[in-house]
Amino acid sequence: MQPYLFNKVMHDICNYDAYFVQKCDATRVLGLLPEQKLTAVIRMLAYGVSADQVDEIARMGKSTTLEALVRFCQVVETLYNRDYLHRPTPRDFQRLLQKAEAREFPGMIGSIDFMHW
Repeated sequence: MQPYLFNKVMHDICNYDAYFVQKCDATRVLGLLPEQKLTAVIRMLAYGVSADQVDEIARMGKSTTLEALVRFCQVVETLYNRDYLHRPTPRDFQRLLQKAEAREFPGMIGSIDFMHW
């Protein structure tokens, strides 16, 4: 994921759900950074790894990682469903077919980013 996209998603998510914002505990010790929580969650989703495997990288407990995963999925669905996660309309479908044709793959819509053949 490009850094600018990661930062945009992180900003959107932190503005929507305060769970992802870094806070101090009762002893004034800073908690986890938003970057830690999002990196752990995105790694789990992208690579199919367990919360235990992510613990070594993000230094997060299993229960915290799993809660971050659930909240992340809920927030992403809420924030991006209308614009990015909806079913393609006939207009979207036509645009994808035109892109495929321009790249000399007429009728190909199985790989939107044209990286998987």
